[in-house]
Amino acid sequence: MSVYTELSFDDIAAIVADYDLGALRDFSGIAAGIENSNFFVTTDRGRFVLTIFERMDGETLPWFMRLMCHLSDRGLACPAVQRRKNGDLLFRYLAAQQETKWGCIVSCLPGGVVDHLSTAQLESAGATLARLHAAGADFSPARANPTGREWLRQTAERVAPAVRQRYGGEAADLLDDELAWQAEQGWDGLPTGIIHGDYFCDNILFEGDRVSGVIDFYYAHSASYVMDIAIAINALSIHLQPEDDARMAALLRGYGGVRPLREEEQQALPGLLRLAALRFWLSRLFDAIFPRPGAMTQVKEPEEYRRKLLLHRGEGI
Repeated sequence: MSVYTELSFDDIAAIVADYDLGALRDFSGIAAGIENSNFFVTTDRGRFVLTIFERMDGETLPWFMRLMCHLSDRGLACPAVQRRKNGDLLFRYLAAQQETKWGCIVSCLPGGVVDHLSTAQLESAGATLARLHAAGADFSPARANPTGREWLRQTAERVAPAVRQRYGGEAADLLDDELAWQAEQGWDGLPTGIIHGDYFCDNILFEGDRVSGVIDFYYAHSASYVMDIAIAINALSIHLQPEDDARMAALLRGYGGVRPLREEEQQALPGLLRLAALRFWLSRLFDAIFPRPGAMTQVKEPEEYRRKLLLHRGEGI
């Protein structure tokens, strides 16, 4: 949710004019996150979020728009995609160098982001994740994992020389060893459906201890539910502190109160915590080594997820 594409007041006013949202009153860029260009926009009808997609095209995006509509229809507190006057869920924007980018406008949910969740908030986040999984259970078609085994292999190959040079031999050896271990594992046969894929603090809104909304579904795909739980635990519960076990238990307690985990999911969780840590360590390494230019950008520190991977491997931090 960084800003890579800069829009003026007139640019946004022209986009908003194609919706039944009234006139544009104000706007501001959103600096959090790393993937797309996002703006808060205030119109005669309230506050919305306008997104310009930096990496996804017009063939890929409709799946995510339909998913958000589906989840909202099932009662999940997620952004409602606004329709243009012609009924479309997406708009096209002609950016610099005549590059066409796609965008959307969605409702702005109540609440705010909390950087360090309490145990009560972790329980609520876990329960909400389980409700998300239930709400998406009958959504089709499936979408392949964009960061699966082949992505892991290719990304590791691209970053490997710089990892050894910039982060040292121990980091490079850890990357090689974990990739080899994961290649030997089989995670098939676990309960599977639509997962959020990026269930981090900046994608969950709270009012007090209660989750008031979930945003940013652009990493959603079809995978095991417990993989989504592993991503969430690493992002929300693990702060590399003594209280991490209690924080992880709080999230699992909230999730299990809505959808109890099967025994095979419980058995798979330790290995998937490693896989989730590896996946985000690699993506952060890639962004640090190959940064994208942007007007307001945020590159997240890879070291955090290297240390989380070491923790789950039982090697200390």
